Amino acid sequence: MVSIILEVTCSLVAWLFLYICFCYWNKHRSHEWSCRLVTLLHGVIVTCLSGYVALVDGPWPLTHAGSPNTSLQIHVLSLTLGYFIFDLGWCLYFQTEGYLMLFHHTLSICGMIMVLGLGKSATEVNAVAFVSEITNPLLQTRWFLREMGRYHTFLGEVVDFFFVLLFLVLRIGGGAFIMYAMVMSPDPSWLLKAGGLAMYIVSLGFMVEIFRFVKRKMLKKYHSWTNLSVNAPAKTNGRLTPH
Repeated sequence: MVSIILEVTCSLVAWLFLYICFCYWNKHRSHEWSCRLVTLLHGVIVTCLSGYVALVDGPWPLTHAGSPNTSLQIHVLSLTLGYFIFDLGWCLYFQTEGYLMLFHHTLSICGMIMVLGLGKSATEVNAVAFVSEITNPLLQTRWFLREMGRYHTFLGEVVDFFFVLLFLVLRIGGGAFIMYAMVMSPDPSWLLKAGGLAMYIVSLGFMVEIFRFVKRKMLKKYHSWTNLSVNAPAKTNGRLTPH
């Protein structure tokens, strides 16, 4: 357990040091710019690592929920736990996030601490990290595009499309299978099951926000197309109609 605490501490220090470096290299940018660079990097790294653990290294989370932690699972969770502690501290200090995101971070931290302490159930928690973090790089890319004035472009449309698609298919759809396997298995702790269900409810809350975003975006496009059609001059045989 001491080695795990040391590993988590090193992870926290590493993410904090990286953030300080980004702030130094991007003095003309905001603190949020540097923090989101850290978040983007974490999202890419943890997506690859947790995906490998869940899909290749195993054991399979849908059939082995509650199984003993492997060394690779412990390393991945320690790396992620250090990041979440850093990010929660940053969000509380700068007060940039709402209650839903803060609750999500708190649940994530408590869940990973519990799994690392119990020595089991890292299989399903790593799988949850994979389906959750796979959309994070797209979310951060969307923010950077907006900051650079390139969001309302074809690239911005592609990023939004794949973000919504992956969120619904993996985080909501895949997350439902993981939660079902966790709840139905007799091995995971009941407290971990309750925390997993709470995490899934938070994901549903994020889904509601995404649906609202998609609705606003579609209505905006509809009104834009309608106004374009109304304001466009009518033509008859290639000639403008007389007024």
